[in-house]
Amino acid sequence: MSSKNTTKTDKGGMLLINIAAFIIIVAGMKLSSSILEPFLLALFVAVIFISPFFSLRRKGLPKSLALLIIILIIFGIGSLFGTLIGTSIKDFSDNLPIYQENLMGKTSAILKWLSSVGIAVPDSETIQGYFDPHAPLRIIGMILGALGTLLSQTFLIIITSIFILLEAASFTHKLKRASHNPDQSVSNFEHIHNNIKQYMSLKTLVSLGTGLAVTIWLLILGVDYPLLWGMLAFLLNYIPNIGSIIAAIPPVLMAIIQFGLFRALLVAGGYLVVNFVMGNILEPRIMGRGLGLSTLVVFLSLIFWGWVLGPIGMLLSVPLTMVIKIALDSHEETRGIGILLGSNERQP
Repeated sequence: MSSKNTTKTDKGGMLLINIAAFIIIVAGMKLSSSILEPFLLALFVAVIFISPFFSLRRKGLPKSLALLIIILIIFGIGSLFGTLIGTSIKDFSDNLPIYQENLMGKTSAILKWLSSVGIAVPDSETIQGYFDPHAPLRIIGMILGALGTLLSQTFLIIITSIFILLEAASFTHKLKRASHNPDQSVSNFEHIHNNIKQYMSLKTLVSLGTGLAVTIWLLILGVDYPLLWGMLAFLLNYIPNIGSIIAAIPPVLMAIIQFGLFRALLVAGGYLVVNFVMGNILEPRIMGRGLGLSTLVVFLSLIFWGWVLGPIGMLLSVPLTMVIKIALDSHEETRGIGILLGSNERQP
């Protein structure tokens, strides 16, 4: 009896220690989020480009030449994004008085129409107390400012991702030499790496399709900055559930400012169609059951990583949770927790 009580006490003590360690780790991640964010984004970029890098190596290209090609591609895409964001922010600032005038004119027109149909409309000062007509412009400016902050870290992210790619080729050999059980360690690492690589590659293709479709639709409707909003749709498509909704807000507001409510409804309708086709038809067929995460876990991971790391955490919430689940599945002691994080579908 005493032995059983001792065992229960030991298990309870270990549980408390594990919970305390988890809280300390999370607190440390939150406090060091300014350092972790660019590193995780660099890892995110490296995972996307690691498949093309190894593909070039398999075709017989020397490591240095393959890496140079990938570096040029990364710098080219980074420069394109940087130029697009920087130009859009400058243009938006230059055109801000025009947008303010358009917005005030449309607000006045709506108030006049309400008065003409017999609806009592309070004076402008009272309306501004309840609704600020400049709020849409501030929302757009806030999103552009967040993209500008990301742009300021672009060079650091690119350089870090290049060093990660440099280490990728020799990491397996280092892991074998450092591990007590080389075969098991390498197998676990390759399992995690292959799952993350597959998810990121397929998700990137779906996100590119989403961004391209959105850009074409906004070009047809004549909304300002279609390339910028397409790029935003591409980036936010990595955020499950709410990313596509957030991406639709700035172009819808821009359409209201430029053209009015009808064109804004067309923009919103286009986003609904694109996200329905991509998210509910193409993406499940392309990605299948690759995630293996329950819907609840995906949603909770979005909240948790968003709280710990901010918008970057939301962007990387699914890949980070996948890493944790695969790591838990790889050990007998923690496999039960991995099963709880998984989807309800029966695994083959």
